[in-house]
Amino acid sequence: MVVLGTGGTIAGTAGTATDNIGYTAAQVGVAQLLAAVPGLACVLQGHALECEQVAQIDSKDMRFDIWLALAQRVAHHLAQPQVAGVVITHGTDTLEETAYFLHAVLSADLLNAKPVVLTCAMRPASSQSPDGPQNLLDAMALVLTPGAQGVMAVCAGTVHGALEVQKTHTYRLDAFTSGDAGPLAYVEEGHVRLLRNWPLSQVDQAQEAIGKIANGEDWPRVEVIMNYAGVSGALVDALLRTTPGEPPVRGLVVAGTGNGTLHVELEAALRRAVQVGVRVVRATRCATGRVLSRPDAEFADSQGMSPVKARVALMLALMDELG
Repeated sequence: MVVLGTGGTIAGTAGTATDNIGYTAAQVGVAQLLAAVPGLACVLQGHALECEQVAQIDSKDMRFDIWLALAQRVAHHLAQPQVAGVVITHGTDTLEETAYFLHAVLSADLLNAKPVVLTCAMRPASSQSPDGPQNLLDAMALVLTPGAQGVMAVCAGTVHGALEVQKTHTYRLDAFTSGDAGPLAYVEEGHVRLLRNWPLSQVDQAQEAIGKIANGEDWPRVEVIMNYAGVSGALVDALLRTTPGEPPVRGLVVAGTGNGTLHVELEAALRRAVQVGVRVVRATRCATGRVLSRPDAEFADSQGMSPVKARVALMLALMDELG
């Protein structure tokens, strides 16, 4: 098993053990984190453990170059026959985007044979009762579960698939949900209770994007905008204006109200965007449910993905089209 560290709250420290919000993320290396986890040997049951620091950041600052490096290292380790799977320590803020990105770009042959499990913490490592150690143990138990496969996330004993996982709470330890789909599994006393089938990775052209990124091609610029009372088309029009030194906007994901509904002025602005070649995808700002489109819908829908995941999907699709 391999553990890849990227930083986050799980590796954070604060000035006092009682401070769970005034901490600095990404202060403890992944090797030091693992050394502090009690009961690690019991979960590993003789399996070899290797760790590697891929990045050390607060996940609110996640960057595309880190995504690329992470995907490359995950692919490398999954291809090793002696590696049962990969655990990634990650901040909670953008965990869902990283999970979806890995699901989209990693080889289906690898993901349908071995698991990739992202885990995290809502309290820093310096807390008097940190949640990171248990989350790490649960992630390892999940990796070592017979038949486990695909990209997943585990937090507070609940397992989510990459397509569904979403952070929905700012403070509680159980900060993630899977929306209407419900959890994939629970980890209870080191044992996984599976509720649904393991996630499957489909062969998709998006998986070719990782090679294009590695060859130095730029990520297409895709922005997320929102529908709300009193919104106008001004933000869309501003984004369409080319600014010297900045790449042009290639796509827009709009988080609509309800079933993806749009203010008449915002809708008009999005039509103007389409007329100049910008791709528009309609999602919903609702935490659960999906946009149900009519056959004659003017804008494509997000296929059930949240706005931030739809943005990643659109970037990958545009990258594929550019190739």
